[in-house]
Amino acid sequence: MSSLPNEPSSLPPGSETSSPEADRLQRELAAIHQENRRREENRIHSYFPDSGPYRRALYPKHLQHFRMGAIRRERLFLAGMRVGKTLAGAVEMTYHLTGMYPPWWEGKRFSGPVRAVASGDTAKNTRDFIQHPLFGLPDDLGTGLIPKAAIVRTTPKHGLAEAYDTAYIRHLTGGVSRLSLKSYDQGVRAYYGTAEEIEWEDEEPPLEIHTQCLIRTMTTGGIVYVTLTPLEGRTAFIDEFLRTAVNRDELEYR
Repeated sequence: MSSLPNEPSSLPPGSETSSPEADRLQRELAAIHQENRRREENRIHSYFPDSGPYRRALYPKHLQHFRMGAIRRERLFLAGMRVGKTLAGAVEMTYHLTGMYPPWWEGKRFSGPVRAVASGDTAKNTRDFIQHPLFGLPDDLGTGLIPKAAIVRTTPKHGLAEAYDTAYIRHLTGGVSRLSLKSYDQGVRAYYGTAEEIEWEDEEPPLEIHTQCLIRTMTTGGIVYVTLTPLEGRTAFIDEFLRTAVNRDELEYR
C-alpha cells in the first residue's frame, strides 16, 4: 500500500510497497520494543539473580540484612555511599508491598497486604531517593521496582511537585497494600497514631521519630529497618545499634 503524501513511511527509502521481509522486520522490532517495555515495568525480577555478574552471592552483607528481618524487628544497614543500601531497602519494601517474594528470600514475610511507611530526611530526598526508585519518574510511572501492573493509584503530596503522599499497591493475595511517604522534616507528629507493619527510614532519623516508628509496629508483628551512611559520625543512635548488634564481633567501625 502506498503512503499518503504527508504520511511518513516506515518502509526503506525508495520503497513504495510492503514486502514479506519488511513485514518480518516490523514484527521483530515491535516484539523487541514490547519485551523491553515488559522488563522496564517489572524491574524487581532482575535484582539479586542466581547467576551472572550481579549474582546475589556477591552481596553477602545485603543478604545478611535481609535474613535478619526474619528474627529481628529492628535493623540497621550501616554502609558507605554508593554500595546499594537504599536499593536494598527499596527491594525489600517492594517484596512486602506486593507479596512477590522470590524463592531465595529468607527474610521477613507477611502473608497479606501491609501498611508501610518509607521516610527520608527531607520531602525532596524522599521523592528523589525513595519514591523514584520504587515507582519510576511520574511521567513514566511503573518503571521503578514496583511492577506497573501492581500500582493501583497514588495521591499527590501538597507543596512539592511530582511527589506522592500515599500509594496503593496490589498484593498477590488480591488485597491492596498502602505505602505512606514521609520525611523527618515533617516532625514527629506526622508519625503519630497509625499502626504499621513496616517502617523504613532512609538515612539517620531523629531519635523521637525512630521511637515512634517502633511504637507504630509494636502490636502488628511489624519491622523497622534503617539504611544509612554515618555522615554525622558515630552518633548516639548508631552507638545504640552497635552495642546491641547480633553481629557485633564482625563490626569494624572506626
